[in-house]
Amino acid sequence: MAVSSRAPDRKCTSVKTTFSDWRTVDLIVAAVLAVASGVIFVAWNSAYGPLSAALVAATPGFVAILDGVWLMGGILVALVIRRPGAAVFGEVVAASVSGIIGNQWGFTVLILGLAQGLAIELGFALVRRFKSEIVSVTVAGALGGFVQGVLEFVFWYPGTGAGFAFVYISSATVSGVLLGAVLSVILVRALAKTGILATFGR
Repeated sequence: MAVSSRAPDRKCTSVKTTFSDWRTVDLIVAAVLAVASGVIFVAWNSAYGPLSAALVAATPGFVAILDGVWLMGGILVALVIRRPGAAVFGEVVAASVSGIIGNQWGFTVLILGLAQGLAIELGFALVRRFKSEIVSVTVAGALGGFVQGVLEFVFWYPGTGAGFAFVYISSATVSGVLLGAVLSVILVRALAKTGILATFGR
């Protein structure tokens, strides 16, 4: 599978979230993608109930394999905008949409969204030297999933034991790659084929 030669984070030198170098078109497109991701979050919130029930019955902790979809706000926006702060912006806005429309976790999702956005941002920054988009997005997705898994375990599964924690956090990390990163790359490439991302070099 061919990949872009431009890393999505090549302009990132840290995880700071300044927006001073953003163009108006960057802000508009980032907002549209983030809101769209928030709508996806809402749909996934509804699907999570029946899907999670089956996984919980199969293997305790494996339910976190569903988590990666909730990383798409940050990864998707970062892949398109490729500026410092893009992942944080995308994830927080998407989480806000989920919170406003309504979900089973309330506005706790804003805390998760901010932490996940920062983790994704850090993931892209850590591998900025690589020109492979796949390497960058894989690390970003894995780190975002890891942080998500840790926070969810602390918030909702305290006292369940080390074995459960290992399975849960490991599953969330893998999901960050398989659902968060891979689905985001697929969506970006589908959008690129329409020509609407030409101004971003895609």
